[in-house]
Amino acid sequence: MTSINLRILKTLVSIDILLILVSVIFFDIKIVWNTQIGFISATLVMIASMISYRRMVNARVEHNVITMDDSKDVIDKLEDPYDLYSEELAEGEEKNFRETVKEEKQKLKENRRSLFQILKDTKAALSVYRIGAYAVLVLGFLYLNRHGLLHIPSYILALSIPPVIIVTLLIRDKENQIQH
Repeated sequence: MTSINLRILKTLVSIDILLILVSVIFFDIKIVWNTQIGFISATLVMIASMISYRRMVNARVEHNVITMDDSKDVIDKLEDPYDLYSEELAEGEEKNFRETVKEEKQKLKENRRSLFQILKDTKAALSVYRIGAYAVLVLGFLYLNRHGLLHIPSYILALSIPPVIIVTLLIRDKENQIQH
């Protein structure tokens, strides 16, 4: 386990313990159920997403698959997505309409992705970890709702805490890496 993963885990556990204490001391058991189910399910979703994304990136690095086009920078892509204002002027001959359409269709066929490529890219979205984590999230919500325990403000608050913690820790870690 890397140091950032260990730090995220320790922080999430300590915040969860603090959340349990605050819920027990100041509120009733209904709030404790909502905060715990919300917090744990949101944590599972975040961790599963991180794991599946890391696996996808590692697989692409291993197979040397690069999906980034460096020919244009981000601003050019946003301002001129269809390359209408390109500095490279098409000189010379004018093509008739049919030839142009045939060329464009050929370009589209070349850029079409195979089923294997699509499945490779959707592995992260359809990983067992993520599907299981979202199942826990949905089943937890349905359990609370079915038994009349659902308290929306505490549930939503508990859902929002893990993403904020994880993103904050990752940003701090990145800033520390940049400084060193």
